[in-house]
Amino acid sequence: RCYKVNPIASTQIMGNLPLDRVTMARPFIHCGVDYAGPLSLKEGRGRGKRLVKGYISLFICLATKAVHLELVGDLTTDSFLGAVKRFVARRGHVTDFYSDNGTNFVGADREFQRVLHSQALKNQLNTVTHNIKWHFIPPRAPHQGGLWEASIKLVKQNLKKVVGSANLTFEE
Repeated sequence: RCYKVNPIASTQIMGNLPLDRVTMARPFIHCGVDYAGPLSLKEGRGRGKRLVKGYISLFICLATKAVHLELVGDLTTDSFLGAVKRFVARRGHVTDFYSDNGTNFVGADREFQRVLHSQALKNQLNTVTHNIKWHFIPPRAPHQGGLWEASIKLVKQNLKKVVGSANLTFEE
């Protein structure tokens, strides 16, 4: 049998999807999270205002692919925890976060674990950090976070089309 005359088409063997991607659940119960940016933002209105960096924190539901965006001022753990609090206040409790190994995400996971082990802080922040499990993709494997990386690409493309080269303020 000649391969050149009668080639055999090969097919891609797809791996199994994680259970969180295929089980029916309330939206945003299982989330992927990543940052996009930096964006150039004006400090205030008017001329002569200096530009500062801002970032978009992207939360994506693994089951429905719904996207939630939060604007943050920097890449610190504290600003990310503020974005998580705003996200949880709007979308409800999250049980699983999936992300890359960014230092802000690792720091947020450590903060959640510290709160779970401290009884005084547990009573204060129980509504935000209630049983959140953090799952990190392997280092140097961004293809495993393809769902949120593709969403970041779409957000950047659409933001560039809508805003163009204009510099917006943090509120805009």
